[in-house]
Amino acid sequence: MAARSGIAARPSVLFVSHTGTMSGAELVLRDAVQPWAGSTAFLFEDGALTDALRGQGLEIRLARRRTSLAALRRDASPLSALPVLGRLGALVLEIARAARACDVVYANSQKAFLLSAFAARCVGRPLVWHLHDILDSAHFGRAQRIAQVSLANLCATRVIVPSEAAARAFVQGGGRRSLIRIVPNGLDLDRDPRPAAALRAALGLPAGPLVGVFSRIAPWKGQDVLIEALARLPGLHCIVVGAPLFGENAYAAHLMDLVAKYRLSDRITFLGQRDDVPRLMQAVDVVVHPSVDPEPFGRTLVEAMRVGVPVVATDAGASAEILDGGAAGTLVPPRRPDRLAAALSELLDNPEAFATRTGLARERALSRYGADRMQRALADIILQVAGRA
Repeated sequence: MAARSGIAARPSVLFVSHTGTMSGAELVLRDAVQPWAGSTAFLFEDGALTDALRGQGLEIRLARRRTSLAALRRDASPLSALPVLGRLGALVLEIARAARACDVVYANSQKAFLLSAFAARCVGRPLVWHLHDILDSAHFGRAQRIAQVSLANLCATRVIVPSEAAARAFVQGGGRRSLIRIVPNGLDLDRDPRPAAALRAALGLPAGPLVGVFSRIAPWKGQDVLIEALARLPGLHCIVVGAPLFGENAYAAHLMDLVAKYRLSDRITFLGQRDDVPRLMQAVDVVVHPSVDPEPFGRTLVEAMRVGVPVVATDAGASAEILDGGAAGTLVPPRRPDRLAAALSELLDNPEAFATRTGLARERALSRYGADRMQRALADIILQVAGRA
């Protein structure tokens, strides 16, 4: 292996992802691999992530037989894997072959981890699992949680999580605390210098009070709660940015039904998946993060904080950590459209009263959640695992 040509040589890493679709975990991976040009990424399927990783200088290896794991849902029984068992076995062998040429295997999702665990074990490579989920009953079935935690205890050298909330869930599920390393997700954004009114005009957004929700369309993301809250706030407009990326089309249809029920079609604009999220955020008065189940992190919160827009978020999972217990944003109980509506009303009626807090939130995001800081922390872990630290 090229990485072993000298004592001080940088280790070679095999980054494994089960999807080529860009969502939260994949955005983190895109930024995390920047210092690892020359390493390899193994993807189960092609997609936007392929180009993003190739652009960071990684060699791309795609599974020979494209295997979608969409049927293996988080709440599914292990029996759901039986129809694709042969293909899963073939994937393990492909990952193992790729891992032979590398020093460390780095699995970027729970599905990637389940297969990488066997592959890394087969070829004797240390395994890092970057766990981007909360391992609890709200997100995963009992059998899946047991399988993941048991495999982690047996096969993982380190388990990276983005928050104390994610670490706590892993340990409560039976995971060994000694495996855990907490590395908050980091990102870099450039603010658009134009004022919000100019951005709205350029983007074709309405004047007047405007809030936005920025996440994939999924039941646990809570867009329905925001729609219910909006029905209580006449005159308030909302943009919904995101799409049902992983089979959540029924929930997307449910959102449209709610809009029709409350006659909100003239006040809610669905923009779909966008690549100009920071600009859109700067155009709204408040960013809403209405998740109904615990969040392992909350990239949307950090993005809003960095561009200086007030945040209202549900107090579930890592939101309170990111918002410093409410000092950097407003926290409301999950599944409470009445409380969400009240918080939005207070913020929109008194923006000056929250200006200082919004400024402090931006400073917090810049100091704690930068891409450089994340990359250094992840590099330290990889070097330790490879025995190069």
